[in-house]
Amino acid sequence: MTTWVWVLSGILLLAVTIQPVGTAAQMSTGVTLLAAMAGIWLTRRKGAFRLVFVALGLTVVARYVYWRTTSTLPSPDDLVDFVPGLILYLMEMFTVLMMCISLFVVADPLERPAPPAVADDDLPTVDVFVPSYNEDKEILSATLAAARAMDYPADKLTVYLLDDGGTDQKCGSSDAVAAHKARSRRAELQELCADLGCVYLTRVRNEHAKAGNMNAALPKTSGEIIAVFDADHAPVREFLRETVGHFRDDPRLFLVQTPHFFLNPDPIEKNLSTFRHMPSENEMFYGVIQKGLDKWNAAFFCGSAALIRREALEEGGGFDGVSITEDCETALGMHARGWNSRYVDKPLIAGLQPETFATFIGQRSRWCRGMMQILILKNPVFKAGLTIPQRIAYLSSSLFWLFPLTRLTFIFAPMLYIFLSMQIFEASIDEFVAYTMIYMAANLMMQNYLYGDVRWPWVSELYEYVQSLYLAGAIASVVANPRKPTFNVTAKGLVTDEKRLSELAMPYFLMFALLVVAETVAIWRLLHEPGSRDMLAVVALWNGLNLAIAGLALGVVSEREERRRAQRLSVSRRGAVRIGDATIQVMVEDVSSGGAKLRPLDGRLPADRSTGRKGFLAVAMSHEDRRVAAVPIVLRRVGHDEKGGAFGVSFDTLTAAQAAVVADLMYADGGPLSAFRRSRQHYVGVFSGTARMVALSLRHTLRGLVYLARIGQPPAEKPEPAPAAKPAEGAQRSQT
Repeated sequence: MTTWVWVLSGILLLAVTIQPVGTAAQMSTGVTLLAAMAGIWLTRRKGAFRLVFVALGLTVVARYVYWRTTSTLPSPDDLVDFVPGLILYLMEMFTVLMMCISLFVVADPLERPAPPAVADDDLPTVDVFVPSYNEDKEILSATLAAARAMDYPADKLTVYLLDDGGTDQKCGSSDAVAAHKARSRRAELQELCADLGCVYLTRVRNEHAKAGNMNAALPKTSGEIIAVFDADHAPVREFLRETVGHFRDDPRLFLVQTPHFFLNPDPIEKNLSTFRHMPSENEMFYGVIQKGLDKWNAAFFCGSAALIRREALEEGGGFDGVSITEDCETALGMHARGWNSRYVDKPLIAGLQPETFATFIGQRSRWCRGMMQILILKNPVFKAGLTIPQRIAYLSSSLFWLFPLTRLTFIFAPMLYIFLSMQIFEASIDEFVAYTMIYMAANLMMQNYLYGDVRWPWVSELYEYVQSLYLAGAIASVVANPRKPTFNVTAKGLVTDEKRLSELAMPYFLMFALLVVAETVAIWRLLHEPGSRDMLAVVALWNGLNLAIAGLALGVVSEREERRRAQRLSVSRRGAVRIGDATIQVMVEDVSSGGAKLRPLDGRLPADRSTGRKGFLAVAMSHEDRRVAAVPIVLRRVGHDEKGGAFGVSFDTLTAAQAAVVADLMYADGGPLSAFRRSRQHYVGVFSGTARMVALSLRHTLRGLVYLARIGQPPAEKPEPAPAAKPAEGAQRSQT
C-alpha cells in the first residue's frame, strides 16, 4: 500500500510540474505552496507534517527545475553564452539532486532507544584501541586514563595504546635524531601505559597509516568488541554502559557509533566568537544526518567514539585502507557484507578540533580527498550487497564533497553578466521572481525547518565557501590520480600567541576585492544603463550575498589569540583544598588537564592570596569505593566574578595515578557534555538568522581589513591544504 501511495504521489507531482501556466499563475501557485509550508514551518509541527512539508517544498523545486530546463538556457548557436550557461545549469541541477538525496536521508530520522540492560556476567570483552602517531604524553595520558576508568568489569576491559610513533622502523631510522626521538617516545609511553594499567603496542613498519596500525593490533588482542578512540578523544565513564548492550540486541550488528563532541572551538567558531552560543558545525551531521542514516541502516564509522564487533572485522579482513578515509570505507564494506550499524545520539567523548585555520583546511582536504577516493574506487552505486537506501545514503556522503564546484560556480556566475554582459540565464524579472525567488524561499524554509536547531541560516554557505578555495584543487588531484592521496596528521593542542592572519589568508582577501569591484561595477551600471536595470538588480543582489559571505570569511582567516592549550570542561564536584595550614571546602566548577576553577563553599577565599603557593586538591573518586584521592596544585589567581569569590589553580607535576584523578574529575559524568550541547541547540529563524549573518559580516569584514593593515601574515609554512608528495609513512589522524 505504501509503495502505491508513493507511486501515485510521484505521478501527481509530475502532472503538477509540467502544467504550462503563465507567470502570474506560477506566482500565485508558488505563493500558495509557500504559505502552506509556512503554516507547518512556523508552528514547527513534526511527525506526518514533516513529510507533507517536504512534499510541498519538492513541488516548488520541481516547478523550478522544469522551467529552468525548458525556458532559460541560452541558444546553442551562441557558444560564448551557451557553454557557461550550461555549466551554471548543471551545477544548479547537481544542487537539486543533492537536496533530494538529503531529503531522502533525513525525512524521517530515527530516534534510537536506549540499549537493553545486560548483566555484568553476560557482557562481552572489550579491547580499547587508542591509535597514536605524534601526540604528546599529556594528551595521551588524559585519554588513556579516561578509557581505563570506564564503568565496566575490570576483567573484561583492556586498553591498548597503538603507538605508530615508536615503531621498529622509526627506532632504527638512519637519521640519528629521528631514531633517538622515536626510542625516547617508545620508552616514555611504555612507562605511561605501565603506570595507568594499559598495554603498549607498536609494530615493525609504518604501513597503511591508521588502518594498518589497528590491523596490526588485531592478532595481538582478543576482545569480542573493539572500542576505537582517537588520541585526543577521552570517553566519559558511562561510555560502554550506554553502547555495549546494542550488540546483545542484534547479533549482526557490527558498529555502534556515537557523536564526536569537542571541548574547543574550531577556527571559524574561535575567530568569529560563536562557540558558546551557536550550534557547532558538526551538529548538523551528528544531530540530524547520522540519525537519518540510521533509519536506513547506513550510519557509518567516523573513526573514533565507536564500537566494532571483532567477528565482523575479521570476516572482512580488518579495517579497509584503500582510501585515506578508512572509517567510512570500512563501514561501506561491512554494510555490503550484510552487517548492521546503529547510531547513539548522545555525546560520550570529549575531543579536540584543529586550532588554526591552516590545520582546519588540511583536515578537510584529507576528508574531501578520501571521500572522492571512495566515490571513484568503491562507488556505492555499484557496490554489491548494499540495499538501495544504503546506496543513496553513501552516495550522499561522498557526493557532498563536490560542493566546491557548485560554490565557486555560484560565485563567478554573476560576474559574467556584470563585467561582460553575458546572457547565461535567460529570464525576465517577472519570471525570475515567480520561479527563482519562490524556489530559493522554499529551499531556505526546508533547510530551516529540518535543521533549524542545529544549523543557523547561512552558516553552511560560510563553511562551504572558506573550504572551497582550497578543496577544489584537492578534488582535481584525486580525479587525476585516485590512488595518490596519502595520510597526513592533523595537529592538535596548538596555541596562537598573538593576533595574526592565517598563512592561507591571501586568496580570501583577493576574492573579496574582486567581489567589491564587481559590486561597484554593478551599481555603476544600474545608475547608467536603465535598459538593463532589472537583470542588473538581480545579479547585484546575488553578488552582494557572495560579498557578505566573503567579508565574513575575512574574520575567519584573522586568527585570534588562543594561549590555552588545555581546554576546560564545566563540572560540578565537591572537594577540599589544602594550602599551608588552611583547608577550604570547595566546588570544582571547571577542569582541564592543566588546572581547575574552584569556588569556596563558604565564600571565604584563601587568606594568603600569593600566587605560586602549593597545596593539594582532594576529591572523592567516582568509582564504587568512593575513595578520596589528591592531586598537587599551584595557586594561580584569586578574585571575584558574577557568582562571588573563586580561585584558579594549575596542577603541579602529576604522576600517572594523579593524572587518572584529573581524568576522573573531567570525564566521570557525560551530563556536562549533553548540557553544553543542548545549550547551543536553539532555533533561529531565516529572518533573524539572516540579520545576524549581515551584522557579523559587517563586523568581521572590518576586523579582517584591520588585521591585514596592522598585523599581516605569519612566516609559518603552509600545512597540508593539498596532497603532499610523500608525507611520513604511517601518519595517523587524531580525529575523523
